[in-house]
Amino acid sequence: MKKIVLLLLIGFSLLKTTAQDPNFSQFYSSPLTLNPALTGKFNGVLRATGTYRNQWPEISHAFITSTVSLDMPILTGRLSETDTWGVGIFAMTDKTANGILTANYLSITTAYHKGLDVDGLHQIGLGFQGSFGGKRLDGTQLNFEEELDQFGTWTMPTTETTNDKVVNVNTFDFSTGLLYNGSTNGFNNFYFGTSVYHINRPKESFLGDGFYVLNPRVTVHAGGYFPVASNATIHLSAMHSRQANAINTVIGGAVALNVNDDMEENPTNVYLGAWLRFNDAIIPYVGLEWNDFRLGASYDVNVSSLNPASMKRGGIELSLIYIKRPPDGRPKIPCPKY
Repeated sequence: MKKIVLLLLIGFSLLKTTAQDPNFSQFYSSPLTLNPALTGKFNGVLRATGTYRNQWPEISHAFITSTVSLDMPILTGRLSETDTWGVGIFAMTDKTANGILTANYLSITTAYHKGLDVDGLHQIGLGFQGSFGGKRLDGTQLNFEEELDQFGTWTMPTTETTNDKVVNVNTFDFSTGLLYNGSTNGFNNFYFGTSVYHINRPKESFLGDGFYVLNPRVTVHAGGYFPVASNATIHLSAMHSRQANAINTVIGGAVALNVNDDMEENPTNVYLGAWLRFNDAIIPYVGLEWNDFRLGASYDVNVSSLNPASMKRGGIELSLIYIKRPPDGRPKIPCPKY
């Protein structure tokens, strides 16, 4: 049964004329895949992030995605105290159908954030990202209907041109984004952004006689955090994206509970919350923040029509964020926090 599902999955992927980017449930923990304008926008001097997602593991490890990124503000002390210029690098690997199709990306990203008031409580930022991508299709692992013999094994010859071949394609694409970031008192934060990935609509072909287009992914997102008690802060975030006919809308939030009576210098916070992906999944989330690290875990509980195949196991996602703090220990400008 798994071989049949795998065959259908790969066949569908090859026949489609458009492609879709990986989607993260913890989109708020993967800033450089959400909006290039988030580059360098954090309270610290260095940020490293990593994510791991295993989607629909019951369907022959349908999609496994891993990312790592590093970004930082530059020219600190030479720019206005209310301005920030960030640069970063991002890498992602995405394996489809147990690695039959593997995609790797490397991106260079930058953003400039301009202060709108003398205190720097409000900023607007513009970001750009250039990405090099490579995809590898391992035809030696593909099985086609005409290869199936009377005994249920894949021994018959096939006329498919991708059989027993490894095909590689490479692309370059360009992305951009805008971000507004604000605060009313220096302790809360709210933000709104929009981004467009794959502006140049790169084309890819595995067979040589046709191609599919990586359509632009347009995203709007918003969020913020608001202290509600001496030891509790509410974090909210939402995201809506569209890529060709694929629509992804996620909304939710978490409560951060401080457990060491230190809300500013060296907090230890526990996060509990949930997000909802419309028409697809409920996503409970738990996180732990200590020293300069934040670890997050979520699990997609599938509630869509895919239930019979996924057995309600939409997928697990893990994130880890490291932010090296400023030398003086306290941020001068409130920033989005993920």
